[in-house]
Amino acid sequence: MAGDEDGPVTLQGIAERLGLSISTVSRVLNASAAQQARAASPRTALRIRELAQELGYRPNPHATGLRTRRSNLVGVLFPRLSEIVVATIYEGIEEEAAAHGLSTFVTNTHDDPDLQRERIAMVLGRRVDGLIIGDAHLDGAALDAPGLRRTPYVLVNRRSGAAHPAVTCDDGLGGRLAAEHLLDLGHRRVGVVAGEAFASTGADRAAGFVERYRQAGVPVPDRRIHHCPFDIAGGRAAATALLRQNPRPTAIFAVNDLAAIGAMGAARDLGLRLGQDLALIGYNDTPIAAELPVPLTTVRSPMAEQGRLAIRQLLRRLTGEPAASEQLRPDLVVRASTGDPVGKALR
Repeated sequence: MAGDEDGPVTLQGIAERLGLSISTVSRVLNASAAQQARAASPRTALRIRELAQELGYRPNPHATGLRTRRSNLVGVLFPRLSEIVVATIYEGIEEEAAAHGLSTFVTNTHDDPDLQRERIAMVLGRRVDGLIIGDAHLDGAALDAPGLRRTPYVLVNRRSGAAHPAVTCDDGLGGRLAAEHLLDLGHRRVGVVAGEAFASTGADRAAGFVERYRQAGVPVPDRRIHHCPFDIAGGRAAATALLRQNPRPTAIFAVNDLAAIGAMGAARDLGLRLGQDLALIGYNDTPIAAELPVPLTTVRSPMAEQGRLAIRQLLRRLTGEPAASEQLRPDLVVRASTGDPVGKALR
């Protein structure tokens, strides 16, 4: 009988207590999300889970794997888990995976295509059911790995062509939102800290911003678009180069918050006051953005939700359904770093 002291809690014992078949109990507790939904009504499934938790039932992962040929393990690739945006997306991945009985592990690739291929091979060697790939390049580098033809995967945060299902923020729209705000404030001379050209996050945000300015009849010259790493040092170097131009930009759009913080340092070193001498917009709305000495205007992206949706899309692929790319809507969060409308002298 389940829960006695003579042995472990078993599926048979749980089934006997509830008057159900062992197969129904097994599918609810051990099968894939799609199989669980077909195994029993929501009320019956809840009764099974509650009793299993009360009795302390623990599945045997080895036996489950032999039955289902599934490892219930998902590999996740990111450039650097130390980055707050990446870490937040991974939190969403991990939470959603756990809710569906999946475990995850993450590996860093440092955005190096050779290392990406090496890490993909390592992950596939651990018999994962699928992959979440958060380090994709626009040119598809590393996505040609042979193992990916046989293993379901979903991109997250970055896109890489229609052939690869991806869950991303609508970064082109985010760039346009930033441009519209600066246009409304009267800024005509603007600069862009554009991030890495190989990543869709940098390319799409910068492109959306520049296109909106072009539509307004104020094209942004190439000399005012500087690519750089997605970090504070890169943002500082790019912003310094922009602000040393004559005439200098009156506003800067940085394609992530870390680069925007670097731009803040460049402005400080040049004696410029944020929100007065220089307007600045970041991207992502990381937790630090609102707590800076001059709170940062930024485009909020749904970071954790991207991770959750990526797992849901991967589950679709694992059950044989086609996965679809999804774009989540960003929102502009206005704070002090963009200040008030500028006078004609700065336009």
